[in-house]
Amino acid sequence: MKAVAKTMYARHLRHASLSLLAVASVGVHATENGGSSYPMGSENYMSGAMPPPGLYSQFFVNHYEADSLRDNRGDKVPVDFRVRANVIAPRLIWVTEQQVFGGSLAFHAIAPLVDLKVEVNGQSQSKQGLGDMIFGPALGFHHSDKLHSILALDFIAPTGEYDKDDLANVGRNYWVVEPVLAVSYIDPNGLNIDAKTMYDFNLRNKDTDYRSGQELHMDYAVGWGLGNGWVVGVGGYICHQTTDDRQDGDRIEDNKGRAFAIGPSVKYTSNKGWFLTAKWQQESQVRNRAEGDAYWVKLTIPF
Repeated sequence: MKAVAKTMYARHLRHASLSLLAVASVGVHATENGGSSYPMGSENYMSGAMPPPGLYSQFFVNHYEADSLRDNRGDKVPVDFRVRANVIAPRLIWVTEQQVFGGSLAFHAIAPLVDLKVEVNGQSQSKQGLGDMIFGPALGFHHSDKLHSILALDFIAPTGEYDKDDLANVGRNYWVVEPVLAVSYIDPNGLNIDAKTMYDFNLRNKDTDYRSGQELHMDYAVGWGLGNGWVVGVGGYICHQTTDDRQDGDRIEDNKGRAFAIGPSVKYTSNKGWFLTAKWQQESQVRNRAEGDAYWVKLTIPF
């Protein structure tokens, strides 16, 4: 029994090691080494509203900290653990003049720059560098002045540095295919609702022969427009791992991650075309991952 417990603790320590990679790891889900290739909770208001044709730049800024690990029952794992990540992720968006199936065709790419530090039982490691990049095509639809939606197919590439023997890594070392549906209801003088729903198909890590389970997750925001450019409300994310991990072809049981995060969220829209969103989100109802807090700021600027 002691050997089994030791193995379980070792697995949880490794889960912490890759907890935050790039913009794509504000949450540490089960899967391999406890990480997720999408930055859970990164989106906020306006996530489903595609702008008019043109070039746009976005900048995501994130700070995440966690000091506890939760097991399959949600109990705290008794290890001395702390993770801290700071991320700046520039994003380029090109909305074309082309219409496909009635929607505006667009393309985007995100290049996260990560500063990561992991401490476990007196050992620590820090890394800085480019994380795993996200890119893909999208179609934007405007159903009315207030209701908008986006259909997209994102790809997450293993561009971040990775070493299977390291405590901290800023890359996952496998590809992810991610269908996306985002919907926004926007009223400058009333209710605002945003939901960006994604499903991750994680491919195999060739260095470990590990394939992380599929993940269903959603970034959300609900607020009230004050009529002066400001929206105030709450936001966060919901995540649920839907299939088991597999290593060397064998299924790994009792390792599915899930979490719910919520916190205050605001948006400011200027009369010059740029807008800024900001939020703090606290994780709860956590299983098989780290539990912590994240701060997000997103700035969108047209060229």
